[in-house]
Amino acid sequence: MDMKALTAEYGASTKYVADIVASLSTADLDKHKGDGWTPRQVIHHLADSEAQSYARLRRLVAEPAGTIIQGYDEGAWAQSPILGYQELPIDNSLAVYLAVRAASLDILQRLQESDLERAGVHTDAGPYSIARWLKIYSNHPRDHGDQIKEALG
Repeated sequence: MDMKALTAEYGASTKYVADIVASLSTADLDKHKGDGWTPRQVIHHLADSEAQSYARLRRLVAEPAGTIIQGYDEGAWAQSPILGYQELPIDNSLAVYLAVRAASLDILQRLQESDLERAGVHTDAGPYSIARWLKIYSNHPRDHGDQIKEALG
């Protein structure tokens, strides 16, 4: 695996979502199709998910093999009235998303190909290497960017 290409894809997926969000109007934030999330909900989810990913990457880099990577119930977080996915402004969540993606990219750019095999154990998914983390979090923003586009029609 080419680390330069892998980190470039990670950075490109960050930009993909940032560009989509920058094109949204206030009215767009609460549009949805069917049972899907609104762009507002997606942006809040991305902030929470990336905050989790930020901690996961650091655990995989810094802690001994076998570290526990905690899963979380993203659906429950999205439904929590206190977390406010349905009505809170997106500015802080977008800032979190961009900041943790940038900080994680800083780490990724320091990794060697051999570091991709560093692994822990995810409480829901089992063995969980940096390579797996990188694949998940390179695809995750693109999937949700596409979800926002779909919500808009």
